[in-house]
Amino acid sequence: MFSGIVEEPAKVVALEREKENLHITLTCSFAKDLKIDQSVSHNGVCLTVVKKDEQTYTVTAIKETLEKSNLGLLKVGEKVNVERSMKIDSLLDGHMVQGHVDQTAVCTDVLEADGSWYYTFEYDPTKGNITVEKGSIAVNGVSLTVVNSRESSFQVAIIPYTYEHTNFHEINKGTVVNLEFDIVGKYITKILRQYLESGQLNRLTGK
Repeated sequence: MFSGIVEEPAKVVALEREKENLHITLTCSFAKDLKIDQSVSHNGVCLTVVKKDEQTYTVTAIKETLEKSNLGLLKVGEKVNVERSMKIDSLLDGHMVQGHVDQTAVCTDVLEADGSWYYTFEYDPTKGNITVEKGSIAVNGVSLTVVNSRESSFQVAIIPYTYEHTNFHEINKGTVVNLEFDIVGKYITKILRQYLESGQLNRLTGK
C-alpha cells in the first residue's frame, strides 16, 4: 500500500529483456537502504526489488505489467517516480494507492498558470473507470485531485514542488502516463453496475 507521495524520481540506468519480462535497473538516493523482496512503486506500479548494490537496484516487470502500464516504453536515462510502501504508523498525506495501475492515459495539453501547471489527460472510458470532480487519482504514482472531470478526460493542477520533485517536468503533449483510479470509487461503481445489470436498482434506492 502506498500514499501517492513520491519520494523522488529515480533514473533508469539499464534495461534488459528476458523473454517476455523486462529487468529495470534504477539509481536513487535510497537504493542502498532497500532490501531484496521489498515493494517499491514505480510510476504507480508496485514492483519487487530482485537485486541491489550500494547505488542501484533492479526490479522485474512481467508481460501483463508492460502491456497495462507505461513501463514498457521506458528508455535509459528517463526518470521514474518511486515511493516505498507505507508504514503502519505513517501519516496518510495523499490517498490509499495500491500500486495496481488500471490503465494508461495520454497527456493532451499542458497549460502554465502563474507558476503552476494544468495537465490534461485523456483515457479510454470503455474500460469502466471514471473520475469525479475533486476526487483522488494517482498519475504516475502521484496522488492528485481531479479537476474538470469529463467522461474520458480530466485535469490536475501541479504546484512547483511537485513539478520539480517528480517526473511531471518530463511530461509533455503525447506522453503516456499510468492511472490508478480511487479504490473507493471503483467499488461503488462496480456495485452500482451490478445492480443496474440485474435490474435491482430499486432495492438499492428503496423505491
